[in-house]
Amino acid sequence: MPLPSLLAAGLLLFLATPAPSSHAAGVDEGRDNVSTGMPRFREAPQFYNSPSCPPLLPAGPGAACSPNALVHVAMTLDVAYLRGSVAAVLSVLQHTACPQSIFFDFVAASAAGRLNATVAGAFPSLAFQIHSFSGEELRVAGLISTSIRAALDRPLNYARSYLPRLLPECVRRVVYLDSDLVLVDDVASLASTPIPDGVVLAAPEYCNANFTSYFTPTFWANPALSVAFEGQRACYFNTGVMVMDLGRWRDGGYTERIEEWMELQKRMRIYELGSLPPFLLVFAGRIAAVEHRWNQHGLGGDNYRGLCRDLHPGPVSLLHWSGKGKPWARLDAGRPCPLDALWAPYDLLLRNTIAIDES
Repeated sequence: MPLPSLLAAGLLLFLATPAPSSHAAGVDEGRDNVSTGMPRFREAPQFYNSPSCPPLLPAGPGAACSPNALVHVAMTLDVAYLRGSVAAVLSVLQHTACPQSIFFDFVAASAAGRLNATVAGAFPSLAFQIHSFSGEELRVAGLISTSIRAALDRPLNYARSYLPRLLPECVRRVVYLDSDLVLVDDVASLASTPIPDGVVLAAPEYCNANFTSYFTPTFWANPALSVAFEGQRACYFNTGVMVMDLGRWRDGGYTERIEEWMELQKRMRIYELGSLPPFLLVFAGRIAAVEHRWNQHGLGGDNYRGLCRDLHPGPVSLLHWSGKGKPWARLDAGRPCPLDALWAPYDLLLRNTIAIDES
């Protein structure tokens, strides 16, 4: 979608979004948040399938393996980023032709019961399941090395590497989405990205980025390590938007390959940036390309100051606030960046709820 149309659509949606209710029940909900630490959201509109969509998903847990599940979308859920996750879900439903045929696979490390109630309250008809990450959390925490920003060191940030273990075997392909983005196009188009034989995932690549900067001089000085990219046209890709073939991932043992690099990082410093470098070490130069429109990333600025940034040239299907600056935090602080106005219409937070620290 061209930028002027995107800005106009965002403004119209913002003006059309109903204001949060200020009745007594809303006040009670806000007080309840103070005691539970869980933000609360107003109910999203109901979205319906177009006539060309598959039959509706069955009610209950069987929906996950239903052949009528057109797309599986995987996301993580935690209290700190829940506001972003809810906005992302709303954007997926609003812009797809078949919202009742989308199944959401959420991964949470704790508070699964409260998160389940929160999501169901905002989206009463949503087909979803929350998968527990608690069984992997301690192991992952032991593999994590300190990075440049504390938020990147949370075990749940590594959950995307464990989706093939966490999701049912019947789920063969999934679209993974970070919690700091919104779609303005049909997720089914992204999910249908061709993935050639022998390839495990698809994502937008950025071959103009300085790939060497993602690894330390120690890494590049050691031929036994840098050989990982020998013969490959290795390019940076952002792991916040990926189409993953879980069947091939399971068959190839790619979670174990990522863990091997994390174990090496504990012994010698070969990178600085969280969960991204192990993905690059295993997959860079070996992925299927996706159009850049599907990840207009970097809108949160860099990992230090989170300054405002513009969109990359070209059409837009997904806006991604990767980086330190998150749109909800900047809007609440009264210091939004211009593009944060495009996120605001998807914000379902009840305004009398508590703020969550994301540092």
